[in-house]
Amino acid sequence: MTCEGCSNAVSRVLNKLGGVEFDIDLPNKKVCINSEHSVDLLLETLEKTGKAVSYLGPK
Repeated sequence: MTCEGCSNAVSRVLNKLGGVEFDIDLPNKKVCINSEHSVDLLLETLEKTGKAVSYLGPK
């Protein structure tokens, strides 16, 4: 994520998924997500933005 457009795309796909609380840290290019969905489903959802995604582990 390098711009507000990228963060808007992330917000859009996560809000569409539902049941997700998240915080976007644009300067550090990170999204902190609190959800009962599986990590695989969250990663798959975030990949829909066309951006590279990776799981850094629990907070």
